[in-house]
Amino acid sequence: MEQRRVNPWSWQDQLAFSQAVEIPGTSRILFCAGQAALDQQGQPAHAGDMRKQVEVAFQNLEATLAASDFVLRDVIRLNYYTTDVESFLGAYDIVAARLAAAGCQPASTLLGVARLAFPELLVEIEATAAK
Repeated sequence: MEQRRVNPWSWQDQLAFSQAVEIPGTSRILFCAGQAALDQQGQPAHAGDMRKQVEVAFQNLEATLAASDFVLRDVIRLNYYTTDVESFLGAYDIVAARLAAAGCQPASTLLGVARLAFPELLVEIEATAAK
């Protein structure tokens, strides 16, 4: 899939996101619900541990993508919702490493929220992918 990253500046490159991503000639788009640190039964995992929750949320995102024959590299937009922005930023190296390994630099937004679906959850990751 052809992607044109739109970055009028370069500062965002070190944070592994793009200001915008254009996908000309897209034939498939996948809108993923927010993925969080939920186990196979839909129960919260790793209460109070942002780093582990980020890892599990990305594992769940990649499983969701794979179920529709997409991979992380196909993601063009990621929205992060967190109840603790500082803690999330402290775990952002996990995010940046996963995105870099996949060759993914999506348009992204980070939002601090009062709470998520379960009180134990600290982060939720919403994605849009295209092929």
